[in-house]
Amino acid sequence: MPKAFDADNPPFDRLTPQQIERLRAAVDIGYFRPGETIIGEHAPAEQLFVVIKGQVDVREGLELVSTLGAKDSFDARALMHGSSGQAFVAHEETLCYLLPKAVTLAIVAENPRFASFFYLDISRKLDALSRDDDEKRSGSFMRARVRDVFLHPAVFIEASDTIETAGHKMAEINSNALFVRDGDRVGIITGMNLSKAVVLQCQPIDAPVGPHTHFDIVALSPNDFVYSALLMMTKHNKRRIAVEQEGQYIGILEDIDLLSFLGGSAQLIAGRIDRATSRGELASAAREIEGQVRMLRRQGLKVDVIAEIASDLNRRLMAKLFAMIAPDAIRSTSCLIVMGSEGRAEQTLRTDQDNGLILAQPVDPEILDAFRRDFTAALEGFGFPPCPGNVMVRNPVWSKTLEDYVADFRRWLALPDQNAHMNVAIFFDASAVAGDAGLLDKAKGTLVSMVRGEQAYMAHFARAVDAFQTPIGLFNNLITSEGRGNALDLKKGGVFPVIHGVRCFAIERSIVETSTVKRIDQLARTGALSVDFARDLTQALQFLMTLRLDRQLAATGGPSDSLVRPAELTSMERDLLRDAFQVVKQFREIIRRHFNLGMF
Repeated sequence: MPKAFDADNPPFDRLTPQQIERLRAAVDIGYFRPGETIIGEHAPAEQLFVVIKGQVDVREGLELVSTLGAKDSFDARALMHGSSGQAFVAHEETLCYLLPKAVTLAIVAENPRFASFFYLDISRKLDALSRDDDEKRSGSFMRARVRDVFLHPAVFIEASDTIETAGHKMAEINSNALFVRDGDRVGIITGMNLSKAVVLQCQPIDAPVGPHTHFDIVALSPNDFVYSALLMMTKHNKRRIAVEQEGQYIGILEDIDLLSFLGGSAQLIAGRIDRATSRGELASAAREIEGQVRMLRRQGLKVDVIAEIASDLNRRLMAKLFAMIAPDAIRSTSCLIVMGSEGRAEQTLRTDQDNGLILAQPVDPEILDAFRRDFTAALEGFGFPPCPGNVMVRNPVWSKTLEDYVADFRRWLALPDQNAHMNVAIFFDASAVAGDAGLLDKAKGTLVSMVRGEQAYMAHFARAVDAFQTPIGLFNNLITSEGRGNALDLKKGGVFPVIHGVRCFAIERSIVETSTVKRIDQLARTGALSVDFARDLTQALQFLMTLRLDRQLAATGGPSDSLVRPAELTSMERDLLRDAFQVVKQFREIIRRHFNLGMF
């Protein structure tokens, strides 16, 4: 291979030095005149082509599908599967590297990362790119398993054993936790439990440990990923997790050891939130959440895992604030909810507030107004910007009785306009944060029952998928806007149509999941989407959300920036972005047909 060949150009950046040298020894250079057919339609190929200079038209019959330029490769399909479904024709004088079929296929067979480039289905391409990003960003971290972290020994005592016995046993094994057997139950007791029993409850040291043991054990396998342990600790508010193998407890994973391994602090932030006794302490913990998101992304965690951790921390923060400042008249008879992307657990960086309050019964107006102002102002002080649409607790439209919400549902459905549709969409994505979650269940159940069977309404509601054009052209080219610095909007062009289209299906089918990915899974289970397309749609959405998060983290203009400049992406990323947008376009057509949007 000529020394000028760019081995850093995907997919060749996945090769080992030895494999690169093998290609260099076998490669040739080909020259093609304008109009010359390089690979005919439905014809086999004996080389993999990489454009050095010039342009190659990709045609299906008489239709021009796309145009390839420098560093673009073709045609993997003809190489791997015997023939090409398209014709490749030199648009102008073109030079290409010619990689022999035999050598290329041999390297494909021995290098799975390089082989992933040759996959035909989009979901496997996107999954392969995600694995490559994991490798580049985090190295051993994403491959790390629970067994790779220091585990404290699994030592057992009986529930009838004394506090003194437990203390001596902990000192003997240099651990702060023991397993406790109580008949068929197994629990965990810690040094802190022993201290509280003696110091705060005045228990004698010969008292049994059973009453002071926690039996709500959270357990993982030693083969589970380390980031799963971090997520479980955050979600369940645990400082330690039992490690279980083949039905037997084999160790205890402590948060301090996990965090030492990760260099992270999600569980520590959760602990600070739970221990906070003032708004100032809550504000201090809140300021650390964005830094945690940045660190988790640098470590290579997938966007859905990051969003779930960030969502857990944000919801924990709001629940603590609610418990801290809500008067009893509100706290005991209401449900605090989050909506929009926060409700779907898909917001990684704070954009704006989307929250509300459902009351079981009317509350004194002065008490309610004071709480509305206080709660929203406190969140602003924590770094949650006010919602431009005023979807916040301080707005009486979003903090009222269940009866009043139901009355609004009727108005939204009877006189639907853009605002009414937006309100339905926002509320349908709501999740309970604190208080009586049954109030939200009743409200959603009522909303869904009102919409069920209303095909004309659902058609109007679904029209929003066409609010923004997907930025992919007729010839598979990415469409950017000069006014935006030759950038395109990932949220408007890709993320929103998927989220709203999936939401439409979910409302129609009474799917109660709020997560878009979980909704897609349910749609596949019920036959609304094919299993293969649901997988492609999930992968495309997560790829777009990952690109968006990376742009947000890099943006100087703040987390609202969802613009991406294709020129700043690798050729592989641009190729996969085209694939993702094609999936979005296909999904929009499914929505149009299903809800008969052609009648508008």
